[in-house]
Amino acid sequence: MKKFLAVLITVALFSAILTGCGKTEAKNTTIKIGASVTPHAEILEVAKEILAKKGYTLEIVEYNDYVLPNIATDTGELDANYFQHLPYLKNFNEENGTKLVSVAAIHYEPFGIYPGKTKSLDELPDGAVIAVPNDTTNEARALLLLEAQGLIKLKEGAGLTATVLDIESNPKNLVIKELEAAQLARALQDVDLAVINGNYAIDAGLNVNRDALAVEDKDSEAAQTYANIVVVKEGNENNEAIKALLEALRSEEVRKFINEKYEGAVIPIF
Repeated sequence: MKKFLAVLITVALFSAILTGCGKTEAKNTTIKIGASVTPHAEILEVAKEILAKKGYTLEIVEYNDYVLPNIATDTGELDANYFQHLPYLKNFNEENGTKLVSVAAIHYEPFGIYPGKTKSLDELPDGAVIAVPNDTTNEARALLLLEAQGLIKLKEGAGLTATVLDIESNPKNLVIKELEAAQLARALQDVDLAVINGNYAIDAGLNVNRDALAVEDKDSEAAQTYANIVVVKEGNENNEAIKALLEALRSEEVRKFINEKYEGAVIPIF
């Protein structure tokens, strides 16, 4: 009898071990992503519906700045973010010691020069004030657009690292006012012109095709460089949930939404 009980106990233990080995951890079906309000969060709402059909819940956290979503992604508070371009990401990593990587380029937003107190480039007076973004990569982009209109001339080779210190010629003695990107549209009433990031222009009700006095050429160096990307912490690139997110963002439903909603102010690049 004792031998029989011992055999039963052994079999029960072995069965329990096999059952435990056969279990798999439940798939994490919630994806938490940080995004600028416009157009990124709006685009993500379309992807959210697609992901829901595949069993994923997309939690969208909206931000009004370019720093906090990267910090939150690096600490693991967010699974991903969608608001920036690669030059900004590289600069952020260098300055903050973060290890964030791009996993996909989704769209491009043309920079535009928008009228404030001065309504056209031809009317621009000497000493006019032009507001530009104050972060390194976007300031260079704004200066390149001003140069393309013949308003200033930058030092040779300044390119995508240009700052106001690289202005070699300024025939109209323009005052370049550096402001936080999110404040540019609000400052229009106080400056002659402003060079505004696509997402903040849209958020302010500005249309790059209708309202801008000049727009980046789609074949310009800036246009080829400043695609908006999905970013994750290094090591999470092959996460199944992230792969599902990217598949949803690069779907035909999202492409159609972007083209119809933004009318050229946002351009899909997938």
